[in-house]
Amino acid sequence: MNRRYCLALDLKDGLESIKQYEWYHSPEGVWPEVLDSIKESGIELMQIYRTGNRLFMILEVAENFSFGEKEKLDAANPRIQEWEVLMWEFQKPLPWAREGQKWVLMDKIFEAGSDFADEKTP
Repeated sequence: MNRRYCLALDLKDGLESIKQYEWYHSPEGVWPEVLDSIKESGIELMQIYRTGNRLFMILEVAENFSFGEKEKLDAANPRIQEWEVLMWEFQKPLPWAREGQKWVLMDKIFEAGSDFADEKTP
């Protein structure tokens, strides 16, 4: 069974900067090495959403996925390190992030399935 993680991060303010960040995450702008790194680490689906300068990322990962292992793989890949330095030009940590932390893992606080509406109907 796959697992899902949700993470958050902020972007530096500025419409042009945000547009440029979004371009780097478009099919034309994303580096092939980044896509390869995502797949090789066991991430089966990655989605990033934005509202204002807040980013929300959803990861669906294979059972054997490990954040620690992903971090090691990325640290050993010069091209991914180059990408991370570039992205940090646009990103800023959340106020409650640890020193040097970018994406912050979110806690799930609610879930409702397809049968939720049926249970609440009088």
